[in-house]
Amino acid sequence: MIGCLIGEVLALEAPTVLLNVNGVGYEIDTPLSTFCQLQKGQKVTLWTHLAVREDAQLLYGFSNAQEKLIFRTLLKVNGVGPKMALGILSTLSVEMLIHTVENEDVNTLVKVPGVGKKTAERLMIELRDRFKAMSSGVAPSNSTATQIQFTGNSAVAEAEAALQSLGYKPIEAQKLVNAAKGDFTEASDIIRAALKSMNK
Repeated sequence: MIGCLIGEVLALEAPTVLLNVNGVGYEIDTPLSTFCQLQKGQKVTLWTHLAVREDAQLLYGFSNAQEKLIFRTLLKVNGVGPKMALGILSTLSVEMLIHTVENEDVNTLVKVPGVGKKTAERLMIELRDRFKAMSSGVAPSNSTATQIQFTGNSAVAEAEAALQSLGYKPIEAQKLVNAAKGDFTEASDIIRAALKSMNK
C-alpha cells in the first residue's frame, strides 16, 4: 500500500493533482477541501488511499490522516464508492460530517450530489457508532487555504468542472457557481463560496 506521498505539485485539474515524487508523476484524486489548499510548485505531503480495480489502480489523496480515515470509513458503508465519499468530504468538513451524523441531520447529507434520503439514512445508521469513537480525537482542520493556480479555462468554467467531477449535474453546478461567484476571480474562491452556500 502507498500510505502517503511527498512531492511537488506539477499540475492541478480539479479534482486531480499531478504530484512529482522523485521524478515519477502520480495522478491523485482529492476532495475539494484538499485540492483548494494546493498550488503549482508547492511541496506537499498527501495521505493516500490506493484502490485496485480490474481495470485501474486509483490513488486518492488527503491533506491529513484524519480525512483519509474518514474516507476509508465512508467506503465501508454499503452503496458508497470513492466518488461519493470524495463528494461528501468536498461538501462537508470532517467535523461537520461527524456533527451531522451525531445529530441525525439527514437534510444536510442529502445536499451532497448522489446522496438521496435512503443513502443518507443508511450513512447515519452505519457511521453513528464509528464516529462516536472518533469524534473525541478529531482536531479542527487547518483550512487556511493558499491560492491555487488554474490553467486553461476561466475561473468560472474551472469551478463548474470541479463540481461536475463530484457528481453535480451541469445545470446544478452552473447554478451554484453563478450564485457564488460574486467578485471572485479565482476558481478556488468560487468553489469555496459554492460549497459554503450548500452548507447554509
